[in-house]
Amino acid sequence: EKPGAAMDNLDRAERLGWIESAETWLEIRKLRNQMVHEYIEDLAILTSALQAGHAYVSVLIDTAKRLTTQIDKLAPKVSP
Repeated sequence: EKPGAAMDNLDRAERLGWIESAETWLEIRKLRNQMVHEYIEDLAILTSALQAGHAYVSVLIDTAKRLTTQIDKLAPKVSP
């Protein structure tokens, strides 16, 4: 399928049950962009960003498990 806008893709992933919340993934994306594209000099802001990122670890792990399960269902079985 042709990729759409990030929000459209996230909404579809949520409808398909691949992610739990499109809104949460938007928050994760914003945090990722802040941490990757900005040089954070203020230690308090950096600490806050790292703590926020740590809070999303379970979301990332759960999503990885969900997607792995989906791949296992859809991928053709290959005989050795």
